[in-house]
Amino acid sequence: MPGIHQEEKIKPRLLSQTIIYIILGYFVLMLAVYLLQERFIFKPEKLTQNFQYKYDAPFRELFFDVEEGVRINGLHFFVDKPLGLVLYFHGNSRSIKGWAKYATDFFRYNYDVVLVDYRGFGKSTGKRSEKDMLSDMQFVYNKLIERYQENHMIVYGRSLGSGFAAHLASENKPRYLILDAPYYSFTKVVQRFLPILPLSIVLRFHMRTDKWLPKVNCHTYILHGTSDWLIPIRNSEKLQELNPRKITLIRIEGGGHNNLPTFPEYHNFIRDILKY
Repeated sequence: MPGIHQEEKIKPRLLSQTIIYIILGYFVLMLAVYLLQERFIFKPEKLTQNFQYKYDAPFRELFFDVEEGVRINGLHFFVDKPLGLVLYFHGNSRSIKGWAKYATDFFRYNYDVVLVDYRGFGKSTGKRSEKDMLSDMQFVYNKLIERYQENHMIVYGRSLGSGFAAHLASENKPRYLILDAPYYSFTKVVQRFLPILPLSIVLRFHMRTDKWLPKVNCHTYILHGTSDWLIPIRNSEKLQELNPRKITLIRIEGGGHNNLPTFPEYHNFIRDILKY
């Protein structure tokens, strides 16, 4: 019958078209993730260049002129006769304007604190790439050890900042490295949400903490909440397994991803690390 034969011809054609649309959709998704990933990874708060910071504690504003068109903005909280300096790398949102409140966790124990904004955050300028951002942090570190003894430097990385902190510690010789809710590999974190994409190709920010941490010579302290759903504590457990002798994992029972400072245990551990 003509109708039956015609229907048999249409079905393969529809199947072929469906497969083509799926393939095209897949490549469109890959392209979108490649081009737009910064919008999802980074959630910066941008500040005007004439914005005035105001805090109750003594501080000064810093500027690090890395190269033409690239200026990294920072805040330096200082005390009389500091025991050392904590270089603090914040997470993927806001700016140092808001993150500065955590400086008190360190200067209360007589440490100076420097917080810096990444490119495109706050007053910091420059186009973002993993290589360039890592280079920026090394530039900042080099400037700071002109004024502070390196063996009195503590590098602290929170969430996204844990990658910058781990890389910096792997290339230098600070006294301690402290990681707050770190990821084993940033690629693995993203893979939980986009499991179907070849992230090794699509993702432009890999932040391989798992590769950098074994090269760190100083002792590393990791603080992680047991109820962290965004970056589960298994990430920190795997990091500790890379070098159990030099990595201490501190579990904050019931802690999530953004609330560790609300736990008294967190502050007790910070106190013990800084006074050790």
